[in-house]
Amino acid sequence: MLMITTSTGRPTPTNSLAGEGNAPESPASHHLAVMAALPADHPSRPAARDRAIEAGLPMAHHLARRYSGRGEPSEDLAQTAALGLINAIDRFDPSRGVDFANYAIPTIVGEIKRQFRDRTWDIRVPRRLQERRMAIAEANNSLTQLLGRSPTVADIAKHLDLSEEEILEGLEGARAYNAVSLSTPFGDGTSSRELGDMLGGDDNDLALAELRVALVPALAALNDQEQKIIALRFHGNLTQQEIAEQIGVSQMHVSRLLARALAKLRVQLSAIP
Repeated sequence: MLMITTSTGRPTPTNSLAGEGNAPESPASHHLAVMAALPADHPSRPAARDRAIEAGLPMAHHLARRYSGRGEPSEDLAQTAALGLINAIDRFDPSRGVDFANYAIPTIVGEIKRQFRDRTWDIRVPRRLQERRMAIAEANNSLTQLLGRSPTVADIAKHLDLSEEEILEGLEGARAYNAVSLSTPFGDGTSSRELGDMLGGDDNDLALAELRVALVPALAALNDQEQKIIALRFHGNLTQQEIAEQIGVSQMHVSRLLARALAKLRVQLSAIP
């Protein structure tokens, strides 16, 4: 992920966020007001924007730290929060009388949540399962502290006002967050087998299974002589001359009987839905 720096090169302040619900006037608000008072093409606007970004970065980093420890590198979360901050600065309208922090916090948090939803899953699952996974994780942490033990599925379901089946679905979907490589060693470590070696291969006989089942009633439609010729030709692998010698007819007659029997089988098999 690209590192975000401001053109002024000023060091970023490290003061913590005072509050998130009803934050006092944020340091960025003053710079945004200055920027809004300048014409769109004024040469001082980029510098005012950079100062607003610098002033808002501690708040963005504070929000990013709230989501640390959930599988994403802290640096990536900080950069995502910074992108959310920049989006908020570019869209903010000071004339509405709303403090910038109250406007920016939902924008930054939304950007972080999109990072988890759209870019961190090894296998994409429906958005409702992604959100349910996060809700289950938060409920699990809260209930562990409240109950003094690991919560059961029933505990989490009651806490989230969901059914146990919905919780189990969320837990199953959470497995798609991190996929296991097929090159993962398998077994006790003494062999060179990998997980991919345990996957089944193509079974060519499966393609013939339905045909074999369908052949039983189709063969029943043939007379005894035709069934015998089919069996000798395709099961016994005899030539037409060898079949002719066994049943006491000419090879030409065997050829006609075989063609007629195969035509009947085609009709029978084509009639099967």
